[in-house]
Amino acid sequence: MIEIDLDTSPLRETNRRLQTVGANDNARQFRLFNPRGAHAVAAGLTEDLEVTVEGHVGFYCSGMNRQAKIQVTGNAGVGLAENMMSGEVRVAGNASQSAGATGQGGLLVVEGDTSSRCGISMKGIDIVVGGSVGHMSAFMGQAGSLAVLGDAGNSLGDSLYEARLYVRGRVESLGADCKEKEMTAHHLEKLGRLLDRARISANPRDFRRYGSARQLYHFKIGNLGAY
Repeated sequence: MIEIDLDTSPLRETNRRLQTVGANDNARQFRLFNPRGAHAVAAGLTEDLEVTVEGHVGFYCSGMNRQAKIQVTGNAGVGLAENMMSGEVRVAGNASQSAGATGQGGLLVVEGDTSSRCGISMKGIDIVVGGSVGHMSAFMGQAGSLAVLGDAGNSLGDSLYEARLYVRGRVESLGADCKEKEMTAHHLEKLGRLLDRARISANPRDFRRYGSARQLYHFKIGNLGAY
């Protein structure tokens, strides 16, 4: 385990060090402390590393992550794990807006709440939120899954494509072209596997499933008000 104090080690140098770890390097575990809300902590990692960030982080923590496992013990700011490709990002606290935005793959776990637009334009990422999500979550979600153990704000899944949404609590309202769908045995199994991956204990049968009504894929003049 290599420990790095961000009070004394510049963040740019620290990120460069993490980004340039080679496939044959022996150092694979890092602990960063005193982040003090810094932005872009552990961003752009491409190797199979384990990085623990002790404390709160600012904007765009672990953005563009590929392969690395990153854990934040505090809260995270806007754009957590934006454009994540693979690997795993876990936040013990809460996350601000746009967590997991445009994520291509991998697993994002927020054990607390997230703010608005969680999973916006998700493209294959799997997101599990232990608390609640804010308004417009999964807006234009194209692929992947969002599982919410708490409640969802208004306009959930607005303009949704084929992302799968599971909510255990109350949904304030659904967005355009999003509707509740049957929770089949197939989806119960998929959700169960996702919760197991996230190390979250919950019964898949307590969730409801939402998906695209598939009415806005092509322009129709009668749907003008919904676009």
